Amino acid sequence: MLVKRLVSSFVYSSGFSSSAGPRILKTGEILRLTRTFSELDVLEYAKVSHDSNPLHFDSKCAQNAGFEAQLVHGMLVAALFPRIISSHFPGAIYVSQSLNFKLPVYIGDEIVGEVQATNIKANKERYVAKFATKCFKNGGVLAIDGEATAVLPTLAVDSK
Repeated sequence: MLVKRLVSSFVYSSGFSSSAGPRILKTGEILRLTRTFSELDVLEYAKVSHDSNPLHFDSKCAQNAGFEAQLVHGMLVAALFPRIISSHFPGAIYVSQSLNFKLPVYIGDEIVGEVQATNIKANKERYVAKFATKCFKNGGVLAIDGEATAVLPTLAVDSK
């Protein structure tokens, strides 16, 4: 049980089918990452960000504010988006992100982050890609949505 709480789970998936050649990102394609945030994740993020809001550490405080339990930092959850992009496009430069926080994320919620390519333009020897970004919790309930822009060194998807 302790190990389960300390280790976050990552599951990669994409909308691509396997083929002999490199997979090329196309408009409309989706890349996903599944993760469950733990108390340790929240603690470590708070140390780095200096965000010590008691809503993240004190269940009673969170409940008094109208939440079910301790919250995961919204920006920690949103960090899934650049993680998804950089894991598939090493050397990508994340240049913008807009976010709309729709629902709280609690420790232990299973989160599926996804980025969907909405626009891709060649720019010199790189590509400027716009993505619709979404995080779903516990089986498909939208928790975060927004848009991101990244400069990609290639459109070939690294499927590590």
